[in-house]
Amino acid sequence: MSPRRERREEFTSYYGRPILKEPTWEALDIAGYIFAGGLAGASSILAAGAQHSGRPGLERTAKLTALTAISASVVALVHDLGRPERFVNMLRVAKPTSPMSVGSWILSAYGPFAGASAAANLLGIFPRAGKAAGIGAGITGSAVATYTAVLIADTAVPTWHDAHGRLPFVFASSAAASAGGVAAALAPLAESAPARRMAVVGAALETALSVAMERSGHLSAETFHQGRAGKLLRLSKACTVGGAVGLALGGRSSRVVSVLGGAAVAAGSALLRFGVFEAGRASTRDPKYVVVPQRERLDAERQASARTGTEPRAVGEAAGTTADGAGAASKTAAGEAQPA
Repeated sequence: MSPRRERREEFTSYYGRPILKEPTWEALDIAGYIFAGGLAGASSILAAGAQHSGRPGLERTAKLTALTAISASVVALVHDLGRPERFVNMLRVAKPTSPMSVGSWILSAYGPFAGASAAANLLGIFPRAGKAAGIGAGITGSAVATYTAVLIADTAVPTWHDAHGRLPFVFASSAAASAGGVAAALAPLAESAPARRMAVVGAALETALSVAMERSGHLSAETFHQGRAGKLLRLSKACTVGGAVGLALGGRSSRVVSVLGGAAVAAGSALLRFGVFEAGRASTRDPKYVVVPQRERLDAERQASARTGTEPRAVGEAAGTTADGAGAASKTAAGEAQPA
């Protein structure tokens, strides 16, 4: 770290209070909601492939996993909202520019597809309608697996906002890893090859992309390496890599290895979501993650103005509440992104 940045970090906010309000969400509610939604969406994609490749055991496992996971996700969401009608109220309008509004409609479309597909498969009724619902669940499931990344990145929380370019890809690969891992652990061994491949490829992408996110160069990225978030993310990588190696080397021939490896990959995916959640909370407690980037942007504008001979913007404008400003201090920490 340069001497200039070190000097800039020596400040305190008014009365020693944080500039941003720390999110009041419970980790089990929101990180759990994000993980379960990703698991559900990716499981529906896997189920859609299984139903068209003649793997009935894998198809049923993935469809039941999707239904169970999305049910758990909705329970966590409603518990966080406090009253179920708050979710229903979100459906009164459709606002494409709002991740919260779009997410509400995505969940509303995905849930019935996943439920109908699983029910038809389990009960053996309306097979054609069930397969059509499975395709619908697979299509909408891809959005369910990723929209939560947009949801939390569209806030003033520095770590989440700074990661907005990478977070959807991290969550997508993590969702694929968890769905593949759970299916590899539960589906018949003879049919679980697609699940193992999904888990291994998803785990590799999740690890590579999360490392890139953690080393992005943003000041707030250091929260990924510190405290509770750092411990969770290191444990996540150990579980993800260890489970993927086990599935790749012995998952094909050993039921025990397949179960343990799949469970480890899924656990790593869950720990990733909780680690990202904790990193975001940590970044709201220290004013430097808001003020230092604001000052650097203001200095850059002043230098550019000096070169061009134009007037620099006002301090508040330079600090920024636009998409390129991680320290959008005029928003609350929860901001627009209170989950659907």
